[in-house]
Amino acid sequence: MSWLEGALTSVTLCWRIERRDGVTIGLTAHDRDLMLDGLLYRAAPGMTPSAVERSATLEADSMDVQGVLGGDAISEGDLLAGRWDGARVALFATDWTAPGATIPLGEGTIGAIETRDGAITAELRGAAAAFDAPVAEATSPDCRAALGDARCRVAMAGRRRFARVAGVDGAVVTLDGAEPAANAYGAGRLRWFGGANGGLEDAILASDGVRVTLARPPRFAGQGALVELVEGCDGRFETCVGRFANAANFRGEPYLPGNDLLTRYPGA
Repeated sequence: MSWLEGALTSVTLCWRIERRDGVTIGLTAHDRDLMLDGLLYRAAPGMTPSAVERSATLEADSMDVQGVLGGDAISEGDLLAGRWDGARVALFATDWTAPGATIPLGEGTIGAIETRDGAITAELRGAAAAFDAPVAEATSPDCRAALGDARCRVAMAGRRRFARVAGVDGAVVTLDGAEPAANAYGAGRLRWFGGANGGLEDAILASDGVRVTLARPPRFAGQGALVELVEGCDGRFETCVGRFANAANFRGEPYLPGNDLLTRYPGA
């Protein structure tokens, strides 16, 4: 590639970032916007990557990217709300005088994010980072499956309902309709449709009538917003049997002795 040769080059770095909800943006370290493969890469001269660590082993490749927060592209509010968690990132070099040919430098997903004094530092984790995850499950008295997944097999038809938010007090959200059963939404999920929280999802700790308690307060004001409520399960064998009649698919060991058995005195 001729643009890599000579004493004076026209190389610039570009980032393609794809959020889990489908939103895709492009950023470039050049001082002017670039159009590449139908995507506009907006100028972000302050975006600078650290050294890219790559290897032929199973060690996880990693890289940090530092830059200034931009309200039009990546705002601090969206970062703190979690909209960019797990986003796919591709880093490559191109010729800013004639964008077209590219040289891939790294790709992965966004890991830890830090914001300080208007600047952002994001960790990019390569595909090999998946090998850091456990390959075998540990035994547990509670079910390790999620309600309605391929292992649980409980039909979720009729266990998802829409409601309007009538009020918000900290992490407690009041709805315009009551739950179908006691604590039906406990350990479930609340999904926001429209409004400032649109596209976000919150874990539900417990529900009581028309009120649900979230794991954290809503990121933005949610009064009057439409939400979807997905029923949950506390993972106990008694709940699996009594509420869902699904003992055959229970993914736990409720009767397996625990470590406390080893510490008991003789005859205890």
